[in-house]
Amino acid sequence: MQKKIAQYIAGRKFVQNIMETPADLSEFRERPTPRLITGLVLMVLSFIMGWPAVAALSVVAVWLKKPLIAVIGCPLTYGLSYVVFIVGAWLARAPHYLGVLFRYYMQFFLKRILSWKER
Repeated sequence: MQKKIAQYIAGRKFVQNIMETPADLSEFRERPTPRLITGLVLMVLSFIMGWPAVAALSVVAVWLKKPLIAVIGCPLTYGLSYVVFIVGAWLARAPHYLGVLFRYYMQFFLKRILSWKER
């Protein structure tokens, strides 16, 4: 059964492309650029401002007995933190780096599976 799975996977064009061009993790050894640092700072800032701000607005709404503060303020604050996160991820080139990591780990995983064919 394992050999049949390995043979099926080995025949896929996507798998052949990954195995022919090895992943290169040298990008992670390079010095971070100011754009990358700015993006990472924005991503961290979005986490800091997201849930704590929602919790604070909820406490203020209960304290002042004005539920509209939480009803309007919490989604707006959380939405703003989401936008800050997306901008930070774009600046940090997150899709590019995740693609490199995905390719590396897929190659590792596929080598394991394709070794079943040889057993």
